[in-house]
Amino acid sequence: MSSAQTSDPNISVPIARVILVASTAALGGFLFGFDTAVINGAVSAIGEQFAAGPFLLGFAVASALIGCAIGAWFAGRIADRYGRIRVMIIAAILFVASALGCGLAFGIWDLSFWRIVGGLGVGAASVIAPAYIAEVSPPAHRGRLGSLQQMAIVSGIFVALLTDAAIVAVAGSATAPWLLGLEAWRWMFLSEIVPAVIYGALALTIPESPRYLIARGEMKRAKEVLTRYVGGNVEKTTTDILKTVEGKPDRPRFSILRGSKFGLLPIVWVGIGLSVLQQFTGINVIFYYSTTLWQAVGFTEQDSLTITVITSVTNIVTTIVAILLIDKVGRKPLLLVGAMGQFVCLAVLAVIFATAPIVNGEPMLEGAAGTTALLAANLYVVFFGASWGPVVWVLLGEMFSNRIRAVALSVAAAAQWAANFVISTTFPALASVGLGLAYGVYTFFAFVAIFFVLRFVRETKGRTLESMTDTEPARAMKAPKAAK
Repeated sequence: MSSAQTSDPNISVPIARVILVASTAALGGFLFGFDTAVINGAVSAIGEQFAAGPFLLGFAVASALIGCAIGAWFAGRIADRYGRIRVMIIAAILFVASALGCGLAFGIWDLSFWRIVGGLGVGAASVIAPAYIAEVSPPAHRGRLGSLQQMAIVSGIFVALLTDAAIVAVAGSATAPWLLGLEAWRWMFLSEIVPAVIYGALALTIPESPRYLIARGEMKRAKEVLTRYVGGNVEKTTTDILKTVEGKPDRPRFSILRGSKFGLLPIVWVGIGLSVLQQFTGINVIFYYSTTLWQAVGFTEQDSLTITVITSVTNIVTTIVAILLIDKVGRKPLLLVGAMGQFVCLAVLAVIFATAPIVNGEPMLEGAAGTTALLAANLYVVFFGASWGPVVWVLLGEMFSNRIRAVALSVAAAAQWAANFVISTTFPALASVGLGLAYGVYTFFAFVAIFFVLRFVRETKGRTLESMTDTEPARAMKAPKAAK
């Protein structure tokens, strides 16, 4: 496909041009995945080097999530006031600072501080990438381009794991001295400087969001961006955007999200619900604890690591499937099928772990039970990767009106990081009672997700961003027919 034909045939734009810009923004997602995963190969070495107990070591790992929530919370207001590109530059600087700080850390506490700094960058990137991509994409291709965010995230996770493995293979162990006399685990963190610098440099080459430019009164620049990247009837699009940003405060405040339903606009609650349910079905338990989990139920360490790599690759492949389907099938059908599939897989895991015989305080999967659990866990990742992983980010980037998009996305993303923190920190406690209970909880939330999608999620496939409203009650949300 050589060009992106939009709802109005006046102007068409080369799709390759739009993909290049969207991919640059999605590099923030790559760093998002890389930053959160790179510590995996360094955890044991950090504990040994700094003589850190389980609590301090756990805090060092989880501290990044605190930064993520804070970064997401403030990124939207900063983006509305200073622009989307400036937020990308800020995020890149935070990533570089975190990589240097963690790589040269003197102790567990300053390491935790620099992890929080990196988390601020992750949180900012998790807000700005979906918002920016949605705002520079033609409606007919916005879903696929928005899905690049999730593809970048899972690719970042995979590359971080490969980088850790390669450094250990060359150095001999994570604690062994390597280049410049620094331990190998320090180079795991320092390696993030390369993609962070590339992200910052490329961010300087892409245009500012036309929605932001119009809100700031820079009509000429906005029309140039719309002509070059979005196409269609540029004059009409400009007029429509102008109408939707009228009354928007120069200094964005969270007060613009206020509504009669429990203090927030209904559409904001829908965004929060999608974000929380994405995490509460337990996806990060698979990625954060999978190696330990499979060892606990009888697999060898080597087999457990192999399973984790297979799961990571599976997530990448299924995200590609989502990219191919999202603008053809739509967002809501993918979410619905994904929620149903996750519910079945999680229910199978809950039953298997609840009925497994206990040996030395741990459930042991014997015979077909182990194979079934392995298949159910990876099939669960398939359903997540093809639906809730990418689709939630796409919806968060496009479901809000121009007036509230960046600020509302900040609130929803902050809720997502808070939910991630809750799931990640409560799993060990739930698992100590029984893995059947842990997966039973995630099964319940997958069941809730089915009805949440049916009741509250509106289809955004093919719609212009200017048709998104924030004044209608959630139960009345109906998507108008897509423009021909």
